[in-house]
Amino acid sequence: MTTRLEHDFLGEKEIENTKYYGVQTLRALENFDITGLPISREPLFIKAFAYVKKAAALANFDSGVLTKEVTDAICFACDELVTGKYDNQFVSDMIQGGAGTSCNMNANEVIANIGLEYLGKAKGDYDFLHPNNHVNCSQSTNDAYPSAFRIALYQKMELYIAALIKLRDSFTKKSIAFDHVLKMGRTQLQDAVPMTLGAEFHGWATTINEDIQRMKEAQQLVCEINMGATAIGTRINAPEGYPEICVKYLADISGVPVTLAEDLIEATSDTGAYVQISGTLKRSAIKISKICNDLRLLSSGPRAGFNEINLPKLQPGSSIMPGKVNPVMPEVVNQTAFYVVGADVTITMAAEAGQLQLNVMEPVIAFSLFTSFSYMSNAIHGLVDKCILGITANEDICRNMVMNSIGIITALNPILGYEACSSIAKEALETGKRVYDIAVLEKQLVTQEKWDEIFNLENLIHPKFINK
Repeated sequence: MTTRLEHDFLGEKEIENTKYYGVQTLRALENFDITGLPISREPLFIKAFAYVKKAAALANFDSGVLTKEVTDAICFACDELVTGKYDNQFVSDMIQGGAGTSCNMNANEVIANIGLEYLGKAKGDYDFLHPNNHVNCSQSTNDAYPSAFRIALYQKMELYIAALIKLRDSFTKKSIAFDHVLKMGRTQLQDAVPMTLGAEFHGWATTINEDIQRMKEAQQLVCEINMGATAIGTRINAPEGYPEICVKYLADISGVPVTLAEDLIEATSDTGAYVQISGTLKRSAIKISKICNDLRLLSSGPRAGFNEINLPKLQPGSSIMPGKVNPVMPEVVNQTAFYVVGADVTITMAAEAGQLQLNVMEPVIAFSLFTSFSYMSNAIHGLVDKCILGITANEDICRNMVMNSIGIITALNPILGYEACSSIAKEALETGKRVYDIAVLEKQLVTQEKWDEIFNLENLIHPKFINK
């Protein structure tokens, strides 16, 4: 195994010559063994760094700072990164000290060494193409890292929105299939009034659609970036006009509609967008988890529970109880939502913990948002593919629950009044008799004709006001 010797101001280190990263990345690898998840696990982040570095190189060339030869080498290397060919060279842990410097230098060093080979030079021969002097020209970690983070986050949110659309559409499909299935609605887990199973599923589709709109709104928050701010927002070491040129290139290259923040000092230290995005994600995770609670209740039993719907049987549910099948997909979505809630707390604390002109805690914010969006997207795809699309309804059970419920007495309020209906309900509850038996057969307070008018399937599904 051949090695090369690289140095920084702390000293020298030997690096395997097969590695495209350099001495500063090696130090990060030695220092930060936290999650065991290197940034290579987030290929969108690596691509985003490639977009940032390419845009910076082009802007620096336009500004007369970089030669065409160096610019071409950097652009070639960035294009190679976008293909995913060098993802395994991004070894820095997702959570790290230094506000993301290790990630930024990981990108700078890999790009420099790919570019050196493109120029016919050896890795580490930084006199020709330097990680700091050339690849990081007119930049700081404090603008390159958050700009790459925001581009990757925008694309993560795009994938999550697609997952939400898939979830909404699956509920819509089932709402159509179940639009004729009469069932009992419930409040406080007690019988309320009749509805259809289709209406229940349609309500879920509607609530997911609301979250799609909220997520699209939140996505726009990451389009404002501080690229060109350099260290703290004063544009130190950046040529005149460079930030505007760079951001325009970055929008064109990445396809993300990024714009330059009006106040670069504010933009360099502010992490409010991440707090709001995390809150929006938490909102959707909580709502989806609540739906999964409902799915578990409606399929519970089957013989000793609600048993209104059947979830696909995916695996045996017990090591001791034969025949038991658990609602494993809703359960795993519940647990994923719990993770998102915890990550939201982490993001909140990290956003608050920034001091003065920079928030050094941005890496844990990135880690928390990236994993939360990925995990919830995966959970949603699993829920749709392995659960929702395979749900069937137990129509007879649903209808019998309605007709045997005391809750249907509510429909007689306009005819008999609240007091009389309360008396019937009390007797039904104490004796176990049906409302029909008491109101129609025994006390003859309602005619059979009127009963049939009120409790026919169409009126139960689409109730009209019926009185004496």
